[in-house]
Formats: sequence, C-alpha cells, structure tokens
Amino acid sequence: MGILPSGGHQDQLICGDSARISPVNELILGIETSCDETGVALVRDGELLADVTATSMDEYARFGGIIPEIASRAHLEAFVPTLNAALEKAGVALSDVDAVAATAGPGLVGPLTVGVSAAKALALALGKPFYGVNHIIGHIAVDELVNGDFPEEFIGLIVSGGHSHILHVRNIATDVTELGGTIDDAAGEAFDKVGRLLGLPYPGGPHIDRLAREGDREAIRFPRALMGEKYKQSHLYDYSFSGLKTAVARYIEGVQSRGEELRTADIAAGFQEAVVDALLTKAFLALDNAGLNMLVIGGGFSANSRLRELAYERAKVRGVSVHIPPIRYCTDNGAMIAALGWEMVRNNVEPSPLDITVDTGLPREVTIVR
Repeated sequence: MGILPSGGHQDQLICGDSARISPVNELILGIETSCDETGVALVRDGELLADVTATSMDEYARFGGIIPEIASRAHLEAFVPTLNAALEKAGVALSDVDAVAATAGPGLVGPLTVGVSAAKALALALGKPFYGVNHIIGHIAVDELVNGDFPEEFIGLIVSGGHSHILHVRNIATDVTELGGTIDDAAGEAFDKVGRLLGLPYPGGPHIDRLAREGDREAIRFPRALMGEKYKQSHLYDYSFSGLKTAVARYIEGVQSRGEELRTADIAAGFQEAVVDALLTKAFLALDNAGLNMLVIGGGFSANSRLRELAYERAKVRGVSVHIPPIRYCTDNGAMIAALGWEMVRNNVEPSPLDITVDTGLPREVTIVR
C-alpha cells in the first residue's frame, strides 16, 4: 500500500493548517521520531488500529549513547516502510486519514525535523489538519488506548531516558501543569551512567533491572536527593539523580581500593531502589496534596519492574489507582502520538500552522506547538 493519496473524500479536502474536522469516526495518523525510534500508528475514535516501530538502538551500543546524525538518517530510511506497514496492518489507505499528528518536541533536532517534515507533507497533500504535539505528554496519553478515558483530573509521572517530571493533568489536550521535574540527570540517564560504572551494556536500564533481581536492595542504602524537610519550599516535587550516580561511583571506588569483592547485584539493587523510591515518594505526595486518586506513569523507565511493583504496592495501601501502560507502549512509539492527536481532535483544539518549527526544549505544559 503506497504512501501517496489515491483519491479521497472531496468534501473533506481543506487547508492543512486551518482544517477542522467534526469528532465523528476520525482516523488519526501519529508519527514519532524524537530520538531513535521511528513510530507510526493509526487510531480511530480512541481505538488503536496499528502501531509499527523501527528502531536504530542497536547502532549506538558501541558509542554508549544516541548519535543524532545516525538517528536522523535512520528515520529517513525507515519512515516510508514503517508508514506503509502501519497502513497495511490497519487495513486503511492514506486517503482515509482525517488528521496527522507528529512529535514536534522535545527531542533531538534532526530526528524531530524528519518526522515533522513528513507529517506536514502528508497533511498538506491530503488537505487534512496537522498537529505538532508534545512527546512527553504523549507518554501519558497512550494509557487511554489501554484503560479508556481519563478522569477529570489526575497526576502524571513521566520517567524516561531524558525526562523525569510530575504533571497535574486537568485535560490531556489543553490543560497540563508541571509541578516539578529533575534539576539535573533524569532517571534513565542515571541508569545509563551507573550501567557503565558496572560494566553493563547500553542502555543500562534493562540490564540493571535484571541484575538487581539477584541482589539485596537493603544491603546498600544510597542517598535520596531533595527529600529532606529543607527542600519542601524550593524543591517539593523536584528530582536530582546526579549526586546518586556520583555516590555509586564513590562506593565502587572505595570497594576496589580496599581490594574487596564488588557485589554488583547488590549495588544495582540498592541504586535502583533509591531511584524508584524517590520517584514514587514525590509522585504520591503530589497525588495526596491535590486530593486526587489516580496516578498515570509513562515513559521508557516505566517498564522497570521494581517501579511497577512498588507503585502498585503503595497505591494499594493508599486506596488509589495507578495506571502504567503495557511495556510495549513505555518506550517511544507512534501510538502515544496518535493518542494525543486523537485528544486534540476530540477537544476541538486548533491545529498547528504548517510553518511551525520543532522545539527541542518544548516545555511540559505546552501540549501543541503553534
């Protein structure tokens, strides 16, 4: 099934940057290219029809991190095949699409530009509205495809390779407030750095998670930053993981200098517990202070087994709900962008102009780029 439109509904062909469609049976095409995954998905009326992802992650293992130029070229090569695969899986033609959504930020400028440029071209060719949406908020929006409509208000916790943020969500498409976030390393970054200290492959998250299951998480207590009484005024909902990473490095140096055995599993378990405890303590504090009863956790690090386990344990004690999307929707994917695009349409949000540029540092409170 080709990517060029073949025919279409003439009564729906309108200018791409000002088009509006009525919220009845719309088909939303979502495009995600913020980092190293090329994701394309199709959502109709909140139902996921197809979600296809191509990744270039394996190419970065020897570098220990993402190389933006390689990622950009990988997106260029993967986009058309990924789009065609999604259309075929959904059993629809490109001309059936009613709106196109793409990640416009935050992310890497090259990869973002590839996806937004493709989305603009498709929207213009189809005469359909284009939505340049926030990648971070998409990590929460994808939960609706699994668990149905959100409540009127809830707290969102975003935990990924480059982001750790607490959000107060009143409307996923129009009203999101950031309560706090990391002031240095995000949780995922800390895991990658500690993974290198322990001699584990990149990315560190999955490898530390597996190793930690063999260790004693109580054997080594690493610090939880910004958790003391003195931080309640200035950093109530903020995170800091840079010092934790340094504490692990100093611990390893101390063990090695004494010629003792390095208990890597215990280190991994203790480090992981410190990160997860800090993330959830502040997220549940935000939930308690706002008087709400639902926490939605999203982002690549939400695949962490200990985070999921402890989140459900603490939720049960408090009598509140925790939603974490299935692991396949934790990492970057087109479904999260199609889901957020669907929310834009159903909330009658004005589409993005076709002359927008990508925003690598898009604020968490900005749901759509204008």
